Amino acid sequence: MLQVLAGGAIGASLVSNGQACYAEDFPARTDLDSLYDKDVDEAVRKGLALLVSRQNPDGSFLSNDWGRDAGVCALVGLALLSRGVRSGFGAPGKCLQLIGSYLTEHSQESGMVVVAGSPSHGQMYGHGFATLFLSELYGTTPATDIRPKLSAAVDLISRSQNEQGGWRYEPRPYEADLSVTVCQVMALRAARNAGVGVAKETIDKAVDYIRRSQNADGGYMYQLTGGASRFPLTAAAVVALYNAGIYEGEEIDSAIAYLQANLAANSSLERNSFFYYAHYYSAQAFWLRGGVAWDQWYGRLRKILLSLRNAQGGWFDYNSIEYGTAMACLILNMPRTVLPIFQR
Repeated sequence: MLQVLAGGAIGASLVSNGQACYAEDFPARTDLDSLYDKDVDEAVRKGLALLVSRQNPDGSFLSNDWGRDAGVCALVGLALLSRGVRSGFGAPGKCLQLIGSYLTEHSQESGMVVVAGSPSHGQMYGHGFATLFLSELYGTTPATDIRPKLSAAVDLISRSQNEQGGWRYEPRPYEADLSVTVCQVMALRAARNAGVGVAKETIDKAVDYIRRSQNADGGYMYQLTGGASRFPLTAAAVVALYNAGIYEGEEIDSAIAYLQANLAANSSLERNSFFYYAHYYSAQAFWLRGGVAWDQWYGRLRKILLSLRNAQGGWFDYNSIEYGTAMACLILNMPRTVLPIFQR
């Protein structure tokens, strides 16, 4: 259940489409510590306020093309939910409500959640994140149209799994890659948590696919046809295994060691164009790992992310400011998230 936060601080207003949003619309946390301190809290509040201020009346966002993408809109919604925003309550809640409506309105007869004409790195990416968001939103809102659309979205994922146990860019059960597969596994886990039926066989096949994607160095390859280990994929694979109930073993230990050995080469936008994607998953991996490893990992990410903020209080990304800002807020808010999918 999402918690209601107390407190508040005064901040500058951000205006878009005639509506003002303030950082204090996201109340200050009172449970600060040496890692999640007032600087992090303020950054998250201002980042979320910026996102709300950039929403269009239909629920999409200002950035050309990518602001209309189902996956980007879903990530903004997840960032709001992770803070404890409730649908319909205040300006942030109205933003959340509009995102839910926008995605359900773009649910096709097939179950695919996709916005026609928006850019895409593969429809199943946007669909996976949209399904994850709708799963987390379901039960926190009185909207009655989410359950049937969510069930249809889950059915499409199940139908699209290939014989190897994975998924690819389009909803066809032929090829597969690890990145799209992890996206679907996370969506299915969230849907199951929300009470939507997911066949055990579907998850078991996906876990087998992920396990077969690991290289001898502990990292994970893109496809089973072979290839070098990649930092973003390794982080994503660890999170998927954790969410499948696999919490320990050599496969986890070696993957964590791979991530620790390769952080320096994956710590800036210039070095890695998948920076936010990589650390959206790496933050989850180390959060679920816990202990000293988590403290050290988050401490490093915190410094990097706070240094990357722009004058507006958001985060630049080559896709869109909405994508970068939503991802940064999700990463920074990990120690205080109220999203069920991220909780230990």
